Amino acid sequence: VCEEVVPCDRMELNQRLAVEELITTEASYVHNIQFCVLDIRAHLQKKQLPDLDLEGLFSNIDDILHVSRRFLKGLEATATQEHEQLLCISTLFQEFKEEMEIIYKIYCASYDHALLLVESYHKNPRLQEEILETLNATVPHTGASDLSFFLVMPVQRVTKYPLLLGKILENTPTSASTYPALQAAVRAMLQVNANINEYKRHREVATKYNKAEQLTLRERLARLNTHSIAKKTTRLSRLLMQEAGIVAKTEDREYDDLEEKFQCVVSSVAVLKENVASYLGHLEAFLLPTPHKCDLQIDEGPAQQYHRLAEYLHCTLFPEFKRRLDRLVCQPLCSLSDMLVGPQQLIKKRLDKLLDYEEIQERKSEMGSVTYDEEAAMNTYLAINSLLVAELPRFNQVALELLGQILCSFSVLQQDLAAQVLQQAEKELEQMPHSHMPLPSFRKMVKDTLEQSGAQLRTFCKTFETVTPSPMAQPLNPAEERKVLSLVSKHGPDKLYQVTSNISGSKDLDLTLHKGQIVALLQSVDTKGNTNRWLVDAGGPRGFVPAGKLQPYCPVQGQQPGMQVQELESSTERRRHSYVLPEAPKPQVATFTPAFQVVAGFSFTARSPQEVSLQAGQPVVVLEPHDKKGSKEWSLVEVNGQKGYVPSSYLVTIPMQEPMGWSLPV
Repeated sequence: VCEEVVPCDRMELNQRLAVEELITTEASYVHNIQFCVLDIRAHLQKKQLPDLDLEGLFSNIDDILHVSRRFLKGLEATATQEHEQLLCISTLFQEFKEEMEIIYKIYCASYDHALLLVESYHKNPRLQEEILETLNATVPHTGASDLSFFLVMPVQRVTKYPLLLGKILENTPTSASTYPALQAAVRAMLQVNANINEYKRHREVATKYNKAEQLTLRERLARLNTHSIAKKTTRLSRLLMQEAGIVAKTEDREYDDLEEKFQCVVSSVAVLKENVASYLGHLEAFLLPTPHKCDLQIDEGPAQQYHRLAEYLHCTLFPEFKRRLDRLVCQPLCSLSDMLVGPQQLIKKRLDKLLDYEEIQERKSEMGSVTYDEEAAMNTYLAINSLLVAELPRFNQVALELLGQILCSFSVLQQDLAAQVLQQAEKELEQMPHSHMPLPSFRKMVKDTLEQSGAQLRTFCKTFETVTPSPMAQPLNPAEERKVLSLVSKHGPDKLYQVTSNISGSKDLDLTLHKGQIVALLQSVDTKGNTNRWLVDAGGPRGFVPAGKLQPYCPVQGQQPGMQVQELESSTERRRHSYVLPEAPKPQVATFTPAFQVVAGFSFTARSPQEVSLQAGQPVVVLEPHDKKGSKEWSLVEVNGQKGYVPSSYLVTIPMQEPMGWSLPV
């Protein structure tokens, strides 16, 4: 009897020790994770080291700490359940198995990346020194010389749960009522570890294939070999046979629905990104005009109020709106677009691996076995497919949520912009004289004002069209004077015509002439009898020009005292000529001696529609020796039929020379 009692006591003792080990090691584990989160990571965050990737190092350790604290609290609570403690422990593991699987999946899948970061920090002496200083300052009692001392703890802990439960199970009689519950807890934690390993393998496969490689043509050609060419040829051949209906295509309704939703998200993001880019382009074009920079030459009134409103919109409101739009819409949208690249690559690779999988399955059914490489290819497809089926639903949901938030942000920005513009416009409107006028009265006033202004404009246009400005003559240069004298001597003064606008010859024998050029009429009809096309002599070249662009070139009667009208006596006598109406008298000569003439002393280029360009030596007519404000720095002049302002200092008054003979009007 004593020999039977002793083993039972020893088993019970070992069972109690195994339970105590489970609880005490869990408490120590939670304590170390707290050190890792609250001390080590917090200390490194305060240092703000730019080269330190804390998120990559610690992953979701906050979630692990949160779940582990609750789990430890539940374990410690089982100590009060003397006879039911083992059953409570088994139940507790069953309750936490799903949460543990989720959090430890993520951590274990990113653990290898964390180790690579730690290894890279060893090669950075300054960074490694900062890490060691943190460890010595926060956890000197552990003697840790590396972050990996703490980072490996979650990986070790989740793999140890089946061992600790197994030790308790070994010291539990098979006849005990808690034995089946402990067995179920052990199987549950073994399954959790198996799922974590499978998930980690899937993630490794995904990491291998979801990177978008930017390869040059040379690099792509370098990767080609007989094996890759044969593989791609087999895939293409099978895809064509599937499209032709020769071989069956693998159907996966669940995956097809998920991919369709994902492609819809991709299309939506691309369209929104394109539209936002177009919107920004239109906004840039809208901001190109800058009316607030124009000098209105009006001190007060509605024009100045509009000036202030435009300045506020261009200098304050719209730049701030663009900054907020970039920060809240453009940057998140670009980040979301970048997030879609990985899944797109994985979906593309799944199709390639599916074609391989179908080919190998067909060969396996015929031959009964496959090679090791073919088995690995099949497992790769299964890993990619299961990963996509597991994660695409969550990815689609998150992507749609982000897309919705971006659209909401864009809508709110538009509302804020409209409200701010309206507020500023109303503020300026209150200062206008008609701001408190009833709307019908205001519309009637605007209508009456427009009608009155329209009538004034029509009257002005009618007057402008009917009143012919006085002709103004410009002295001919010596070359033009010699050409005119030659034409007079050959054809007589009554045959001379002047070009009224530029002529560009488009047919054979057509001439190209400039406005103001003098020609002599040879024949008022062309070779086909067309009276609208005249043959002229341009002082050398001869050809046809439109008759409608020629006007008789006649001398003008002078208005200065002492002028005498006389007949043309010789080809060397100086004369003055300009445009006249068709009913003007026959050509006559006017000789006079004017006193002074205003000319441009320097060349000047107009910078606005209110100014006019000048060439040095060009005669001008001064209309007003000052601008609208009375400043004498600018003068209103007329030159070549155009009116505008020029600097007064650019004008020179010179005495007129003796009569220069034939002259060309402006």
